[in-house]
Amino acid sequence: MKVFAHRGASGHAPENTLLAIEMAINMQVDAIEIDVHKVEQELVVIHNRHLHHTTNGQGRIAEKQFYEIRTLDAGGGQQIPTLWEVLALVNGQCGLNIELKTENIVESVFRQLQKAVSELNFQREQFLISSFNHHLLNEFKLKHPDWQIGALTASLPLEYAMFAEKLSAYSVHIDVDFVNQTFVDDAHARGLKVFVYTVDDEDDIEDLLHMGVDGIFSNFPTRSMIRIAHLKLNEKPAQ
Repeated sequence: MKVFAHRGASGHAPENTLLAIEMAINMQVDAIEIDVHKVEQELVVIHNRHLHHTTNGQGRIAEKQFYEIRTLDAGGGQQIPTLWEVLALVNGQCGLNIELKTENIVESVFRQLQKAVSELNFQREQFLISSFNHHLLNEFKLKHPDWQIGALTASLPLEYAMFAEKLSAYSVHIDVDFVNQTFVDDAHARGLKVFVYTVDDEDDIEDLLHMGVDGIFSNFPTRSMIRIAHLKLNEKPAQ
């Protein structure tokens, strides 16, 4: 079961900052999940559209200019990074799940990822583009069919993982509060990977491992990886 560092190692450092991402790399995670907004012509890594949630700023990101964004403290003196700064830091050392948070962002993100494959040490398969906005995912997949997308849901749909299959997604990402065995089995039958967010509780990790999920998003990656390794070590052999 893969472990994605949720917004970097966000249980140890301010989320979506270069410090949190560097810590996650040092933890040797399978992948790192980040969130991307567009400010003017720049792509910035931050989760909420309101600045006060994670910075000392006020107002909505969409109403700010890039230079204003860069003056803010994202915690511990950390700056809100650009997507390119994150790409340069990760440099192919692990996978990267990029969640699209705003509209009119698909081509800007794609150009940066193409550049990363060309100029850095990334392989295309290391990138996973996800979003709750399935229209953005559909646009991305139609324009760039060879790239992997992950469809997010914060519910348990009536038709289970069909929505992700319709998008030709690589994976479906579901809230830990709603995932169940039927959903996991349905997704796997459709050829989809199942990644669950946000998972830090040891009992949840055990349940998800038994369900056969393919990965979890964790704020405490090392602790989650140790728990997974312990559970696998103590698995009863098949009869």
